[in-house]
Amino acid sequence: MSKRIGTEVSLAVAEAVRLCNPDVVSAYPITPQTHIVEELSHYVANDELDAAFIPVESEHSAMSAALGSSATGARTYTATSAQGLALMHEILFIAPAMRLPVVMTIANRAMSGPISIWNDHSDIMSERDVGWIQIFCENGQEAFDLSICAFKIAEDKRVLLPMGVNLDGFMLSHMIEPIEVMDQAEVDKFLPDYHPQLILDPSDPVTMGPVGVPEVYLEAKVQYEQALLNSRPVVKEVLADWAKHTGREYKVVERNGKPDAKILYVTMGSLGESVMSAVDSLVEQGEDVGQVRLRLWRPFPEQEFMDAVAGADKLIVIDRALSPGGVCGPVATEIKSLFYGRDDAPEINNVIAGIGGRDVSVNEFQDIYALSKAGGIKENYLTWGVKSNA
Repeated sequence: MSKRIGTEVSLAVAEAVRLCNPDVVSAYPITPQTHIVEELSHYVANDELDAAFIPVESEHSAMSAALGSSATGARTYTATSAQGLALMHEILFIAPAMRLPVVMTIANRAMSGPISIWNDHSDIMSERDVGWIQIFCENGQEAFDLSICAFKIAEDKRVLLPMGVNLDGFMLSHMIEPIEVMDQAEVDKFLPDYHPQLILDPSDPVTMGPVGVPEVYLEAKVQYEQALLNSRPVVKEVLADWAKHTGREYKVVERNGKPDAKILYVTMGSLGESVMSAVDSLVEQGEDVGQVRLRLWRPFPEQEFMDAVAGADKLIVIDRALSPGGVCGPVATEIKSLFYGRDDAPEINNVIAGIGGRDVSVNEFQDIYALSKAGGIKENYLTWGVKSNA
């Protein structure tokens, strides 16, 4: 039976993973995700989780161990942040190519330099094209819920792809929130046992991960890109199934604020809740404003997003990462590409905000709206909060 507890979000994620009964947890500590794998190590040591806990010497090894265990048919989990995710980079591409449904939590953190342990999305945006399903959480309840959903999505026979669950480091990972925690029986009803489709077995040898000569490389890439695109309806199906089990509904794209608003914020991650408060206040003041919240990042929910922004004259896209040398932030780039050549394209104002853990208040989001409404954002993007003497 579910119970509501006040707990650190990282510990709630660890509890969600425990309830999914992984066979292998490969772990290397890096702030701000360390509390997750640390708690899982306690579960294993205390016989509360029957799993192999593999402490490795680096994040590169953590992902390598995860792929090796997944290839033998084990339900596999790991977690990382920032430089650790970057160190995994070359291995991340292999998981979708081999159709290994590893689940990983990414406690999003700014990339060096300068050295920063605080939050933004520069780590995951550097990995947006690795072929993983990628989803973002706004709060602790979502982090708990989507961690469980991730195993069901990744392991679905129609998918068989790795999945990353993104939660903002410190701003979310280290917050203490009231969270509805399910019991084992409830999770078991939702998440079926994992039945791998192709495994390394000495008694039935197969080749996995061979060289891709030019005659087959392109076909292999197209195959798993198509698998990623085909995962979109499965993601929606699993989220709908979760709603039936728990009453907590999540959509790949959600909209709030004034129903027919002509100016819409676009957000992804925990800052979306601050923007919600700003939007509520602005609507009370009679402003024509709403918000579209992206939850699924890869595969990008193109149709759902276009439906959500239909009729808008202006989009204020909040990016949590710079794209140095590019024309705008990563999320704004994605959205601008959707409207290329369309007569009904809204004006897109890109605001880079919350970089390196910089706080952005509800009042500041209202100021951003006022500036955008007045036509004060003319360049490709506005970097919010830059100090004059920086």
